[in-house]
Amino acid sequence: MGQDKKSNKKNETVKKKIKSGSGGGKIKKGESHKSSSKKNAAGNMKSKKGSPKKSNPNLRLIKNGDIITEEKNKKASPAKSSAVKKAPMPKSYDFYEDKPALGEWFIQHKSLVIIGISLFVVIAFLAAGYYYITTTYTVTTAYVDGNIHYTNEEVMEMVMEGRYGNNSLYLAMKYKDKGVENVPFVEKMDVNILSPDTIRINVYEKALAGYVEYLGQYMYFDKDGIVVESSGIRTAGVSQVTGLSFGYVVLNEPLPVENNTIFKQILTITQLLEKYQLAADKIFFDSAYHLTLYFGGVKVTLGSGEDLDEKIMKLQYILPKLEGKSGTLPMENYTEDTKNISFNPD
Repeated sequence: MGQDKKSNKKNETVKKKIKSGSGGGKIKKGESHKSSSKKNAAGNMKSKKGSPKKSNPNLRLIKNGDIITEEKNKKASPAKSSAVKKAPMPKSYDFYEDKPALGEWFIQHKSLVIIGISLFVVIAFLAAGYYYITTTYTVTTAYVDGNIHYTNEEVMEMVMEGRYGNNSLYLAMKYKDKGVENVPFVEKMDVNILSPDTIRINVYEKALAGYVEYLGQYMYFDKDGIVVESSGIRTAGVSQVTGLSFGYVVLNEPLPVENNTIFKQILTITQLLEKYQLAADKIFFDSAYHLTLYFGGVKVTLGSGEDLDEKIMKLQYILPKLEGKSGTLPMENYTEDTKNISFNPD
C-alpha cells in the first residue's frame, strides 16, 4: 500500500510537469501510464542512489509519438532549414526594371532640374550684362584740359590705364571720390563722364614759377621758392632762372638763397608774362638783383623791377618786330612818357 501511494504521488508530479513543460501538447491516457512507469523507475533509481538531482529548466519532455513525428519533420524539412540558412539567388531577370519615361525622370529629379535651370539663367544674365557694358560704355572720345607739361596722349594713358581703362562705367567708379594723384608736375586730375562713350579730363598742374639747373637736373620751384619737382626734361612754358646763388637743392624744401623776396619778384614776372602771352626763355638776376629777360637772341634789360607791368605790356608790341634778330633792348628807364626805345643789335 505504501508503494502504491508513492507511485500515485509521483504520477501526479509527472502530470504537473507535463502540464507546465515546454512540450505543451495533450497526452493520451495509455501514454500517460507508460511515461509514469518510466518515471517511477527513474525515481526508484534516484532513491537508491540517495542523492536527488535538481531539475534542468532547459529539459523538454518528449513523448514517444513526438519523437517519431520530429524525426519525420527533420527528414521532410531540409529544404526549409537550408532556405533559412542561405536563400537562393534570384534569377537575373528579377532585378531588371524598365527605365522611367522622361517625364517621370523629371518628376523624380525635380530639384536638380530647378537648380540647373537657375544656374543657366544666372550665367546667361551675367554674360548678357557683361557684353552690354563692354560694348555700350566704351570710350571713343576724350577731352583733355589744363595740361602743359604732358601731352593729351600722355594724360589719357595715365587716366585710362588697365584692362578696363577704356570703359566709362569703370572710370566713373574708379574716380568717383578721387582724382588722379601722385603725378609729377600735376596737383590732380579730375575725370568727368559726359556720356557712355565720352569723358573729360581736367588737369590741374602745379603752379611753377621757374626752374634752376643743378647737377644736370632741372629743379622746378613754386611761387614760394619750394622745389616741387626734379626732372631731366625741360618743360615748355616755364622759364629758367639764373644768377641765383645756392649750394644745394632739396626736393620739397625752399631754395637756399640769400634774398627770399626774390621769389615774389619771380612770381610777378611769370604772371605778367602769362598775362601778355609772352614766354621768356630765361630770367637773369645779377648780383644787385637787376632783372634781364631773354627771348631767343633778344636780351631785354628791365633794371630793378620798377614799373614792370608797363614795361612788359609795351614789350608785347616790340618783340614781334625783333623776331629773328639778336641784340639788346634796354628798358631800364622806360616810362609811359617814353616814345622811342632803341634796339642795339649784336
